[in-house]
Amino acid sequence: MIMAGRTIASFGLPADDRRADYYCVKEAVMPWGRFPGADVILGPEMKSTGEVMGIAGNFPAAYIKTQLAIDYSVPDSGAAFISVNDRDKRPLIPIARDIERLGFAIVATSGTCKALRASGIECTEIGKIHEHGESILDAIADGRISLMINTPMGSVTRDDGYDMRAAAVRHGITYVTTLAAAQALVAGMDFMKRGSLDVVALQDLPQWEEEVA
Repeated sequence: MIMAGRTIASFGLPADDRRADYYCVKEAVMPWGRFPGADVILGPEMKSTGEVMGIAGNFPAAYIKTQLAIDYSVPDSGAAFISVNDRDKRPLIPIARDIERLGFAIVATSGTCKALRASGIECTEIGKIHEHGESILDAIADGRISLMINTPMGSVTRDDGYDMRAAAVRHGITYVTTLAAAQALVAGMDFMKRGSLDVVALQDLPQWEEEVA
């Protein structure tokens, strides 16, 4: 009901001053390699084959635990390919700065590259699939891309973006299709470079007994 627009206050829940000092993040398992030809963009179809949960004292650590639990590859170096729609170019900038700070080289399609350079972020322009010269598919096939951020516009999937995402699946490249996911992933990658992940068992968490009227 909250996802449909209701507020927590509207439920009239009893007051509770207890606060958890940890974060729990659940993530759906999407084994795209088992669905040849399926686009990795989420839609109304049920494509999840399970769930995992990460628990940690902060959100980046909890999130990155979910990626490791699914056995996704979490890159720590290499080249990051970025191609986003016009709506996402401005909010992309701080994420791209973090990627650059983590030591990744950035390659991008023309429009995204122009936006990044205008904000002082160094990047190398690479052609789309149907443009002349080297394309992003060539760089993916050669193993030069370790991270992909591609946000499509609308629900049309049979375009360059679809081919790029399909290539990422075939070659085992870490990819995200929303800026929210990119921000969470980059934050988790940053945490892994600076800290360590500890095991937190559900049994170790405070047990809050429900009061039954």
